[in-house]
Amino acid sequence: MCPDLDQPSSHGTGPIYRLKADFFRLLGHPARVRILELLRDGERTVGDLQAALGLDSSGTSQHLTAMRKQGILESRRAGTSVYYRVKDPRIFQLLETAKQILSAHLEETRDLLGDLNGLTDPSPLTTRS
Repeated sequence: MCPDLDQPSSHGTGPIYRLKADFFRLLGHPARVRILELLRDGERTVGDLQAALGLDSSGTSQHLTAMRKQGILESRRAGTSVYYRVKDPRIFQLLETAKQILSAHLEETRDLLGDLNGLTDPSPLTTRS
């Protein structure tokens, strides 16, 4: 019988919560989000990714390796080049959802700032006669 992954352990977190947290922690680095965006149109070589990211080869490789180990990316070798691609295209839906949430939040903040700005604008005061 398979254990229920959603059941909390004695510490209040079940295995699925830890897996989800690890997944989101992996995406918590701007370079990794940028890698995913760069791979949106298909696979790219490590050299292409490195140039687009502006990172050294060690930093680029560390990010790619972490994402491959987590199952987000796949790689293949062709001659001396290594190509990376996104394993599951649903990751792009996740990024799009995050973008929509952030955009909505920024819009709300902008509106609030506009309202506050309206309160601080000097306006003619009516005087008593």
